Amino acid sequence: MKFATLRHPLHRDGRLVIVSRDLRRAVAADDIAPTLLAALETWDACHDALQARYDALNDSDTAEAFDFDPRAAAAPLPRSPQWCDGSAFLHHGQLMERAFNTPPIPEFDSVPVMYQGASDDFLGPHDDVPLPDEAHGIDFEGEFGAVLDSVPMGVTPDAALQRVRLLVQINDWSLRVLGPREMKSGFGFLQAKPSTAFAPVAVTPDELGDAWREGRVQMRLHVDWNGRWFGHAHGGAMNFHFGELVAHAARTRRLAAGTIIGSGTVSNAEREAGSSCIAERRVIEMIDEGAAHTAFMRFGDLVRMEARFEGEAIAAPFGAIEQRVIRAEGFGA
Repeated sequence: MKFATLRHPLHRDGRLVIVSRDLRRAVAADDIAPTLLAALETWDACHDALQARYDALNDSDTAEAFDFDPRAAAAPLPRSPQWCDGSAFLHHGQLMERAFNTPPIPEFDSVPVMYQGASDDFLGPHDDVPLPDEAHGIDFEGEFGAVLDSVPMGVTPDAALQRVRLLVQINDWSLRVLGPREMKSGFGFLQAKPSTAFAPVAVTPDELGDAWREGRVQMRLHVDWNGRWFGHAHGGAMNFHFGELVAHAARTRRLAAGTIIGSGTVSNAEREAGSSCIAERRVIEMIDEGAAHTAFMRFGDLVRMEARFEGEAIAAPFGAIEQRVIRAEGFGA
């Protein structure tokens, strides 16, 4: 199944809709579950009704269907009980150690690294991104994420994979100049992590077919910055799969339905794959050329991200993230 949330003038959590497999049509589902979070919290009870409506939509047997406009969509979950982001691509983490001159993290290759981010105000796929200052080092980060059913404390990685209900595509915005101090404080990110953005459509794992295997999204994440290619790293290079990330988060506590676990920046060791964030491009320039030449984002810059099947008619199951950075009102005026 494929789900989206349309903005609602009266409700922050929006209106749940089911989206057709080709992302062209949608039908309301808020009579089954008012929001996507409500659907996740009652998954077993509402699954069959949601599936029946999805099947009817794809069979063109739904008179109430309407054209799906991703620009009218909020994040699939406009807010969630919890957002935890990992760093499952060790190549990226090792480059970041060099970029920020931080000491190696103990057991980095055997224990996942994860921080708890803000989950109260997610951005939609076409929302402008208001930020206070270009000098903060504005950066995009392309990721994948898993949206969970409730997860018991102490779950095993294999059992954790069975709690993954939806998969999402993420742009985890970062302010790179503010990050090093927060990392050195030992208390994790706060100011360095603005609101996270999501592609318009959340999908059940079966929608990816063979591209969901071994607990990984086996797809390339295509990133363009100001209309120019920046990278197409492959999600299959995760060193820790989503089951391991979920188990790490749930080692000493339960996870509520609707919790989102991020993969961290999609990163490949092969240089021809490019990068999914500017900081990684900059540290590669430092290694290869002795200095970073690529600047961080400026107000007015546009980034586009789209995970694609290779050679498939339905190429982009999540839809695209396309966002412009703007100056936040009240700053620098």
